[in-house]
Amino acid sequence: MASIAKVIELSADSEKSFDDALQAGIKRASETLRNVRSVWIKDKEVLVENGVPKTYRLHLKVTFKLD
Repeated sequence: MASIAKVIELSADSEKSFDDALQAGIKRASETLRNVRSVWIKDKEVLVENGVPKTYRLHLKVTFKLD
């Protein structure tokens, strides 16, 4: 039988680092979705406040297998 997967997009933020944002995004997606198979980093950005990096943001594509 063939398997079917779905891809959604989400954003994850961290005030520490891109790696921390990635971990938070994967954790949250796994709490909400079943069968998460992969996460692709689509884009990155840093929000700056008063010339200082404030927030690290990742735009992610999450692939999960449908039941």
